[in-house]
Amino acid sequence: MEITRNEPLYKQVAAVLRQAVADGEYLPGSLLPSEAQLSQRYRVSRPTVRQAIAALRTEGLVDVVNGKGSFVRARSGRPAPTVERTITRTDNHFSTPTDDWPEAEPPTVYRTQTDAVTGPLLGLESEEALIGCDRLITDPATGARTLHQTLVPFATADSTPLENTPEARPSEIYAILTAAGHDLTWRETVYARMPLPDERTALHLPEAVPLMVITRITYDASGQPLLLEESRTGGIHAAFGYAITAASDKRHAVRSR
Repeated sequence: MEITRNEPLYKQVAAVLRQAVADGEYLPGSLLPSEAQLSQRYRVSRPTVRQAIAALRTEGLVDVVNGKGSFVRARSGRPAPTVERTITRTDNHFSTPTDDWPEAEPPTVYRTQTDAVTGPLLGLESEEALIGCDRLITDPATGARTLHQTLVPFATADSTPLENTPEARPSEIYAILTAAGHDLTWRETVYARMPLPDERTALHLPEAVPLMVITRITYDASGQPLLLEESRTGGIHAAFGYAITAASDKRHAVRSR
């Protein structure tokens, strides 16, 4: 192992062991070398090895059995539960699969402004007024937590019940917007990044677990964004399912005579 000065030694040892597991040097269920053996192999102290093992245990990569040693955690073979990203409409009633997820704490409503990220997504200039609502919801089936944020432009909420109910859930907002005369469509994007410390704490995530971020924008019939939502959850906690339909490509439409 090549020692560098810009990273703690225990993190370097953890990285080497993590790669050894990925390369198949240590198979699932196998026993890792002892602290003394790893200390001698990588020429570091036993406390450093102990820290490295603790980091891998936090990540869920190894299990430590008192009196026996550290074992590479066996893969369960079961994929993460799938959360369907669907919106169902019955008359003017909307529902989503997360509507019934309980809130870990009361929602937080606040006033904010568009910035360099949210402004373009909402088709607005910077520093336009928004109503924000943050929720921490829990999947009742797995206990996995999700941070959910809604951002509603003042122009969207104007003269609607949203002025007095900014804490409304997304499906309730869809119904309010539809009652106001909007024909709604939605677009989602999904990407991964590493969580910030406060996100890791709120979501109870182990170290080195990435964050899955889902951004959903609600549009009216003219293509004007009306609502921005962002959901953040641990990458090990869920898979996301989407129904895909073929869109009409007007460029290749056949003109009838």
